Amino acid sequence: MIEPKVYREMGLNDAEYEQIVEILGRHPNYTEVGMYAVMWSEHCGYKYSRPVLKLFPTSGPRVLQGPGENAGAVDVGDGMAVVMKIESHNHPSAVEPYQGAATGVGGIIRDIFTMGARPIAGLNSLRFGELGDARTRYLFGGVVSGIAGYGNCIGVPTVAGEIYFDDCYEGNPLVNAMCLGLVDSDKIARASASGAGNPVMYVGARTGRDGIHGATFASVELSEESEERRSAVQVGDPFTEKLLVEATLEALATGYIVGIQDMGAAGLTCSTTEMAAKGDSGMEVEISLVPRREDGMSAYEVMLSESQERMLLVAAEGREDEVKAIFDKWGLNAVVIGKLTDDGIVRVYDNGELVAEVPAKSLAEDTPVYCMDARVPDYVEQVRCLNKDELPQVEDFESVLELLLRRHNVASKECVYEQYDHMVQVNTAVLPGSDAAVLRLKGTGRGLAVTTDCNSRYCYLDPYTGGAIAVAEAARSVVCSGAEPAAVTDCLNFGNPEKPEIFWQFRQAVEGISEACRTFGVPVISGNVSFYNESHGTAIYPTPVIGMLGIMEDIERRCTSFFKKDGDAVVLLGFNGPGLDGSEYLKAVHGLVAGCPVIDLDKEKRLQACCLEAIRSGLLASAHDVAEGGLAVALAESCFNTDGSHGVSVELSSDGLRLDDALFGEAQSRILVSLDSSKLDSLIKLAAGHDVPLMVIGTVAGSSLTVDLDGSRVMDMKIAKLESAWRGAIEEALA
Repeated sequence: MIEPKVYREMGLNDAEYEQIVEILGRHPNYTEVGMYAVMWSEHCGYKYSRPVLKLFPTSGPRVLQGPGENAGAVDVGDGMAVVMKIESHNHPSAVEPYQGAATGVGGIIRDIFTMGARPIAGLNSLRFGELGDARTRYLFGGVVSGIAGYGNCIGVPTVAGEIYFDDCYEGNPLVNAMCLGLVDSDKIARASASGAGNPVMYVGARTGRDGIHGATFASVELSEESEERRSAVQVGDPFTEKLLVEATLEALATGYIVGIQDMGAAGLTCSTTEMAAKGDSGMEVEISLVPRREDGMSAYEVMLSESQERMLLVAAEGREDEVKAIFDKWGLNAVVIGKLTDDGIVRVYDNGELVAEVPAKSLAEDTPVYCMDARVPDYVEQVRCLNKDELPQVEDFESVLELLLRRHNVASKECVYEQYDHMVQVNTAVLPGSDAAVLRLKGTGRGLAVTTDCNSRYCYLDPYTGGAIAVAEAARSVVCSGAEPAAVTDCLNFGNPEKPEIFWQFRQAVEGISEACRTFGVPVISGNVSFYNESHGTAIYPTPVIGMLGIMEDIERRCTSFFKKDGDAVVLLGFNGPGLDGSEYLKAVHGLVAGCPVIDLDKEKRLQACCLEAIRSGLLASAHDVAEGGLAVALAESCFNTDGSHGVSVELSSDGLRLDDALFGEAQSRILVSLDSSKLDSLIKLAAGHDVPLMVIGTVAGSSLTVDLDGSRVMDMKIAKLESAWRGAIEEALA
């Protein structure tokens, strides 16, 4: 009998242990307890989040595979499908930033090619503490280097992402990695394994002791002892993974693979039990045949290791030699370690000795599910009480604009993405720096737009509205590139769900995301939940990151956020209103995180439809989402064209808003566009047809940003000075 102290340290509670005893009809042995512990962790089993995730819309005419597989897939036409997913590697990156980030990239890439898709692009969403802290700078440098080191070596371009900084992430950074790939829509591979007698094959790198109990490590809060758990962090080898990509895709092309799964979280335990469960099968494996890089590994260690670059596949009986020959050609291990059975039981042998015997579905599908208490946090009432009348009105708007452009949440991330190879595979049509990346669908004349988005400050103030805004902003970025939003993958980063206040944040955010996705007709096809993002008892801001895919019918009509030529008219499309709540301006100038952001999803939908039609009709030269820093920052960013900067002269009316709100407020559902003045009448007519307000506010001209507000000149600044502040802020902090 296993002592309570042992299974509790693995993450199981007393009731769960008793449930295991009931399932097995006996007490489990040490290896079996470890297997249940990782599979019943929140990281693998979603025991707290599963009931809430059912709120997501997951189907649609384009959806070929929704949640439940290694990744989701949508039909993008011409017989092709895009496979995509985003996942977290937060806790590993907190204790070992380089390998934590690198293996996060490696793991998400494996999720994509396991589906039979060739990975074509990577994205990321990162959160850190403020760069004034030495440890934050260490984590930041390690994470960025890890992403670059793995992605560049494997030959998958990193094309887009986002980085935010806030004290709440100081002890618990977030590292969310996203990948998408292309596959023929009728050749999507899946993890379901069936057919008694079919051989089970281990392929890829050797197994070591790294990553053991990584899944349970991700299902507890970070603490002082977390540094001692570096063994829970995997070690990646991108060169081996590159070989694995090619070998796996070649093997899948033979048609001899019945089912395949990445050995990710929970390693061999996850792949054996999930594949068998999905195929209503059982499985017998002999783990003494598993290639190892360390001697003396126990059955427990082999079954729970999360060593990287490994796959488990089931081949058609009699075809194992042909499959093995392919992996041999690429210099990779390929060993038959077992076979499928028809009794639903996973049996693990070690040198002929039975070391584990468990029903597959009891681990993979019968995870205990909890309906958690939810309670509104005490802070909510306090932070939502923002009396704007009490805020002092600043007078030097030029200094505020320069301050905001230097804010690390707003400043250029060029010093980061210049470390990434974003051109390998030569699909990238819009490089990092615009609202979204654009990729070519070679041979079709069409394209894809992809982005990640989340303003966690909004989610802290109002997780429902913040979740909805995350979807809206991601969709808006895709639309500004000229693509129609098609699908979402999400990475839901929250604190400890066992605390009712945290679970309330989680449920509210999911409800907000769900409403926005339904409004825009965009299904959630895959994703990840990352709980327990806390350190020293303090949770991060709720951070539900949205990865958005858009489909572009004519890639030659793609649009970027930068002004193109002098003389073009500058127009604000959308709905002006108050927007100081939760803004970067409010935090930077007044030291406040307060208020309650708002969004009208119906107005947002009309705005996006209007902008997309304008781009497809060839009316617009540029389109840029108005987001952090408000209209003034959007104007400045639009001037910073890498092909040559432009100036802009605008005249604004406050329309009853505070002057600082008119310039720096972050009211939603606004897009700053530019176009040849000869096309202005057509845009006005188009906007009227969509019932979208339009304001002609200025002209692209000169080398300065000048702003007249209510008839008074409030800004006259050289673009070169603003651009220097914007481009150099993060590098200065790291120096």
